[in-house]
Amino acid sequence: MTPDLQQLKRIIEAALMAVGRPLSLQHIAELFSAEERPTTGDIQDALNTIGQDCEGRGFELKVVASGYRLQVCEDLAPWVGRLWEEKPQRYSRAMLETIALIAYRQPITRGDIEDIRGVAVSSHIIKTMLEREWVRIVGHKDVPGRPAMYATTRKFLDYFNLRNLDELPSLAEITDLDNLNGELELDTGEFTAEDAGSQTDQADLEIKTETDSEAQRASAADSDVIDDEVYDKEYPPETNF
Repeated sequence: MTPDLQQLKRIIEAALMAVGRPLSLQHIAELFSAEERPTTGDIQDALNTIGQDCEGRGFELKVVASGYRLQVCEDLAPWVGRLWEEKPQRYSRAMLETIALIAYRQPITRGDIEDIRGVAVSSHIIKTMLEREWVRIVGHKDVPGRPAMYATTRKFLDYFNLRNLDELPSLAEITDLDNLNGELELDTGEFTAEDAGSQTDQADLEIKTETDSEAQRASAADSDVIDDEVYDKEYPPETNF
């Protein structure tokens, strides 16, 4: 027997509280046996009700790339953050520039990043982003040496509270790259890369505004949640560019 809306809402709330990661509509549906499985519409109605119930409370239902999750409201972070003794470190300018260029110019090679920044990209920065699965190698550029091409992942979007790449602040709105710490709440991280004495000029970054659409093509703008097939369609593994 399919659960009624109230019971369905309670089940989904419990699952979101317990799982510790975003759940897609498909994952939620798989919580139920075939005989009792609700329709996608019923699940969406329950999620909408949960979202409404969260209004004015200390937590909210957030939609990110991988699905739905319950999380503390962002404006309460200063108080909730006091539960942890160590303050989170902010990312260096070198780290901000590297992840920003990958996000806005993907797919992009390490050499392209270095050309724009005017300094070498620390191997530690690339290694950290790969280990965290914020970026992945989506292919190789068809030039001598076949350098790897990097693009962001769904985990990148999840970590920075984004549904898709359309939600990134436009470069035209960013007057100082350091403001990315606030725009993307990058002060929640644990890693501080060595700042390689970057001298990136703002004009270099503004050149990249014309390619915002390149990054946005990788997003599922017509869908609340990006599934694996949609996200992987733009940059299938081992693509030559």
